[in-house]
Amino acid sequence: MTRIFIHGTGHKAASWKETLSYMQDSVDTLCPDLGSILNGRDVVYENLYSAFAEYCAGAGEQVQLCGLSLGGVLALNYTLDFPERVESLVLIGTPHKVPKAALAFQSAIFRLIPGRAFKDMAFDKRGTFSLTSSLKDMDFSSRTGEVRCPTLIICGEKDRANIESARFLARGIKGAELRIIEGAGHVVSEERPEALAGVLTDFFRNVERH
Repeated sequence: MTRIFIHGTGHKAASWKETLSYMQDSVDTLCPDLGSILNGRDVVYENLYSAFAEYCAGAGEQVQLCGLSLGGVLALNYTLDFPERVESLVLIGTPHKVPKAALAFQSAIFRLIPGRAFKDMAFDKRGTFSLTSSLKDMDFSSRTGEVRCPTLIICGEKDRANIESARFLARGIKGAELRIIEGAGHVVSEERPEALAGVLTDFFRNVERH
């Protein structure tokens, strides 16, 4: 069994480093860089999800998925499409659908940011715009009840953009647990890494016991 941690649009695989340093277990752990697994394909969600599904297929028969933001979207999508391959699911700051008004506002802000500011993000400025545009119709609202594996929903206390979605996912996924991380915003893995590691460790231990 392999555990896969998936970062969001604004970060790279290294964003998990500190959180993982607090987690002491022997499970095989992978942290793919989303920009790299595309392998030159156009930066649109359809291509990214296809590349991610291929990546998971190569990771072994069973995987545990933990995704933040876009990473959570990919993890949820894969769990819905391949339920037999996902042992457990963790969604952190993950939207169940894309709010169009917020998307338009984010795009407007991105236009004002110089291209060099995207160097530490998953994709360059052009790729980020392309990906964001391709996500505008994403909506898992009617499918959350299809998730059958143990699921943990996490959201930062200050992540106002996603806290309602966290509650929606927790209600819609049977047996899902909701944890709010105090003092954290959207990027919990960097803002409260030790607290996040503790919550994740408890969840994975419970999954193993059952």
